[in-house]
Amino acid sequence: MKLLTTALLLLLSIGAFAANEIDAKVIAALAAESRPQADRDRDNNRLPLETLKFFGLKDNMRVLELLPGGGWYTRVLAPVLAEDGQLYVALGTGRVQTDVLSTPGFEKVVALATNDNIRRPDGERFYVADDFEFGVSDLDMVLTFRNQHNFGEESRNKINLQVFKALRSGGLYGVIDHTRRHMEALDNENRRRIDPVLVIKEMLDLGFEFVDYSDLHFRADDELEYEVGRHSVTGNTDRFTLLFRKP
Repeated sequence: MKLLTTALLLLLSIGAFAANEIDAKVIAALAAESRPQADRDRDNNRLPLETLKFFGLKDNMRVLELLPGGGWYTRVLAPVLAEDGQLYVALGTGRVQTDVLSTPGFEKVVALATNDNIRRPDGERFYVADDFEFGVSDLDMVLTFRNQHNFGEESRNKINLQVFKALRSGGLYGVIDHTRRHMEALDNENRRRIDPVLVIKEMLDLGFEFVDYSDLHFRADDELEYEVGRHSVTGNTDRFTLLFRKP
């Protein structure tokens, strides 16, 4: 009887592990025929499997992706979460709704009604986030890739506060962005970079716990001096990878 109980517990633990194993699902998502070649060309640079494993993604999580752009990560996250989890996208979702969510296989992804809550005033460098709420709660994870630099401090805090409110206790917030030198003044060359120390401070001030960082996207030969879109820099920018948790 004791051996039978032990065997059953082992099978249950193996089943639970398998249900949360993302490797095979991420690899399958990356290999999907519908995935654009332009997306595939960035795989070695963005290291999606390693990045998502660092953030602690499980295939049964309720996950929100912020500012998904053209849907590079949406095309990876949606298939991973399709069976047992749920993917939401929010803020600036116009392109991803048209180009990705309207195609077969992405029907389960939910675009939250926040598309009109960000704008860039004429002549201004930063986007502005108007007051909003995501309209969901008890999320397991929120992810944002190379977006913090697009907003000034007030709007960053507004967005990050709503993330804090939407996460469950113990929920995770993964952030990647282009690195700016610590305390360096804003100029035309570093305008799409942000100081990681500043990001950490702002998150702590909002109540997040700092969990960990990764050097997955560290690039020693990025001198942090030039605009990330320059031909000599693009695709090889140093990016910080930070993980926070809601207590």
